[in-house]
Amino acid sequence: FKFRVKWDGRYVPGIQRVSELRRTAEAIFHRDGDAPNTSRVSPWIWVFAPIVLERGVTHDPSFEDWANKALQPGAGHGAEMSLKSFRKDIVIELLNEQGQLVKAWKVFRCWVSEYVALSELDANSEAIALERIVLQTEGWERDLSVGEPAET
Repeated sequence: FKFRVKWDGRYVPGIQRVSELRRTAEAIFHRDGDAPNTSRVSPWIWVFAPIVLERGVTHDPSFEDWANKALQPGAGHGAEMSLKSFRKDIVIELLNEQGQLVKAWKVFRCWVSEYVALSELDANSEAIALERIVLQTEGWERDLSVGEPAET
């Protein structure tokens, strides 16, 4: 798969993994007052699963800068969080084999709930050093303005 992720108007370099976009409706069970002992089920609250972004460790500070907006190390009591800018909208774009934009999703009011600056290091492994953020979100939708590209 080819994809890219954008926030603050720029593409974030090096992202090699984006977890699934998943939403689940919590079910609420109810029954009518004169109904027999059977229940009905209806959707109640939609829950959007956290989104995990992962990349090899780079010199680009995008992950760390955003994570520090939710917790500013050493900022002192009452100033640990930047309420103004710790949430961001992001865009996840899916590309075809020719690098043409095929689909896009807008993800709303994300914030970093987990930041891994450096994955486990193991000299006997073939893995690379990874950086990861986990984003909490208040929803997403497909960008319907992105249409099917013409084949070339």
